[in-house]
Amino acid sequence: ILIPHFFYQLFTSGFPELFSKFFHKSFDTAKYDFAIRESKTREVIDDVASLRSEIGILYLSDFNRNVITKILRANDIEFQELMDCKSYVFLWKNHPLADRTEIHGEELSDYPFLSFEQGGNDSFYFSEELSSMNDYSQTVKVNDRATMVNLMVGLYGYTLCSGIVCEELNGGDYRVIPLSDDSPINGVMKVGYIVKKNQILSSVGKLYIEKIQEFLHAAQGGLSN
Repeated sequence: ILIPHFFYQLFTSGFPELFSKFFHKSFDTAKYDFAIRESKTREVIDDVASLRSEIGILYLSDFNRNVITKILRANDIEFQELMDCKSYVFLWKNHPLADRTEIHGEELSDYPFLSFEQGGNDSFYFSEELSSMNDYSQTVKVNDRATMVNLMVGLYGYTLCSGIVCEELNGGDYRVIPLSDDSPINGVMKVGYIVKKNQILSSVGKLYIEKIQEFLHAAQGGLSN
């Protein structure tokens, strides 16, 4: 299973229970080979195309849909939607905007936008955040999540996310706050998984998708309350 940096914590949330189920099912547990990798968006597509990974996670938006869909078709890959989500601001609990119930896009102009580096000439189409359709006066690109959260503290930086964050992994030091509907940097992500066309998922792959769907359903219910 290959997961972009941006979705890593969200889509690894189902793994502990998946392993528990795995060892209680009638699988041959004397031998197994699990792999869960955190990577760039283009590498997610390439690994599924080459069958190095059975499942990959990514999202489609109005900005990247045509380009990503064309690449998926060229590699005989199917996209299966898991959820729609709007943009949320992810920042440190002591950020000057952390006590807001909603943030307007212009309020973020004084703070650096943090984004995962993708590389390549067409990297803006593979951005893991809903940022590619907008210009930011201050941006910092990183290649790992640890650096990103450190810069949230040190620079009052922020990034955009789906609104679903695993607190067990992040702790209570960060806040997720919705963007106002009229913010120009707001948008909708269709988050899903990709597999090779006509591929039959393994038993473990099916269990993983099942647990992720359960987790997302519960988490989205929490966001709407």
